[in-house]
Amino acid sequence: MEKRYLTIEGIPAILWGPAEGRLFIAVHGDQSNKEDEVPALFAEEAAQKGWRTLSFDLPEHGDRKGEPRLCKVQNGVEDLTRVMQYAHALTDEIGLFGCSIGAYFGMLAYRDEPLRQALFLSPVVDMKRIIENMMKWFDVSMERLRQEKEIATPVKTLSWDYYEYVLEHPVEWKVPTALLYGRGDNLCEFDVVSAFAERTHAEMTVFEEGEHYFHTEEQLMFFRQWLREHIPD
Repeated sequence: MEKRYLTIEGIPAILWGPAEGRLFIAVHGDQSNKEDEVPALFAEEAAQKGWRTLSFDLPEHGDRKGEPRLCKVQNGVEDLTRVMQYAHALTDEIGLFGCSIGAYFGMLAYRDEPLRQALFLSPVVDMKRIIENMMKWFDVSMERLRQEKEIATPVKTLSWDYYEYVLEHPVEWKVPTALLYGRGDNLCEFDVVSAFAERTHAEMTVFEEGEHYFHTEEQLMFFRQWLREHIPD
């Protein structure tokens, strides 16, 4: 499949698939990158239905490792906004694919965009819940986080400005959406994701053998088949 490497205002990106026409913006998850297995598989299936895919590296990922820009929600939303501006110069028919935190960033950045379709894999739909879970796990109070601003944990560094942004920007999502969730997801609880699906009228598929990170042959085969059924013709 044709791949064109480019840079969007300093953001390393790839344009996959046909030379012209409609496209999906693909936002990878944490510890992934624009050329990883999941976005590559998505681009391959999208191309079969005549869609281009525009993937890119979030801060601190892929070709941006070692750069000073951090992968905070504020920076993620800014970068997604720049990518959308580029996409609008290519076509008016745009969809969104988001994996894990990529889905969360996408819902914040593109809440007012007239997207054709959104497809999510293991989406983070309630970042407030995740941060507060981490605070409980590591016995960090809200007052302590407010005072110290940043607190390192064995999982991630808790950041007060990140948490504050999350509180001030709740997810409001009206785009036609389908999502794939693994029953073994240990990051995003089933009740949280299913409540989101019900509230937003999203179509939710649950793969009993799935985890938050889809990586086994069986999981990726199921993901591929799900894409074939949900990427618009």
